[in-house]
Amino acid sequence: MFSVVETFPCRGLALDLSAPRIMGIVNTSPDSFHADSRLPSHDAALAHARRLVAEGADLLDIGGQSTRPGYVEISEAEEIARTAPLLRALAAEFPRLPLSIDTYKPAVAAAALEAGAHILNDIHGLQGPGGPELARLAASSGAALVVMHNDPALRHAAPENAPLPAVLAFLRRSLELAAAAGVPRDRIVLDPGIGFGKTQPQNVALLRHLDALHALGCPILLGVSRKSVFGYLVPELATPADRLEATLAATALAVAQGVQLHRVHDVAPARRAALVAAALRPGA
Repeated sequence: MFSVVETFPCRGLALDLSAPRIMGIVNTSPDSFHADSRLPSHDAALAHARRLVAEGADLLDIGGQSTRPGYVEISEAEEIARTAPLLRALAAEFPRLPLSIDTYKPAVAAAALEAGAHILNDIHGLQGPGGPELARLAASSGAALVVMHNDPALRHAAPENAPLPAVLAFLRRSLELAAAAGVPRDRIVLDPGIGFGKTQPQNVALLRHLDALHALGCPILLGVSRKSVFGYLVPELATPADRLEATLAATALAVAQGVQLHRVHDVAPARRAALVAAALRPGA
């Protein structure tokens, strides 16, 4: 049974989820894992964001701190300098476009909200050090939340081919934390966290059973664009540059499992793949 959630409110806007929606990735860090998405200047990031909107992005996710394997953490001030001016420019130019800030730092989230962000995207699912404050910011501002599963203990605590119970338990805890802070359930999206704190067999097992996440009653976001799981499945896909077709295949299969939101580097092809997959889904 797929989720029946069809509208996602986010700080005065409402995103229609009756069809698959594409979240375009805008990285302002110089060390993103995908070289083609590195946008170290404001002008380059703004131009890229405009291009993604023209290609059909339904919302944008703005990030200033890379979280690739081996990343180096930057200061809050630097992350704010990378993201807040871009958010402010995009909010002015596209006032009806939902904007997400990809951060786990409350100070960065607060600056992003002041600049016009509508969604807080926390890779620690409110279970990192800044989680309680992020939840309070979402509650007080009316912003929506993306909470992601990210628990490295999963690598050792669960069989490689059966991560789902642990992922569901983690996300239930994230929902409890959000509720305790006053964030309504209808303003929360769940992300299984492909590539974060998991072995490759666990990533694959989750991709095969994304539909199980509907049991939690929230929209689902999948962020698998050009990730290393595709190189694990098909060794010739050795670098992120090689993995567009694999990303499109995974996007289509996720749509078939009822996943509503897809975080991608390549908006136009992902949008087309998602639309075809939705049209071919039984009962469409």
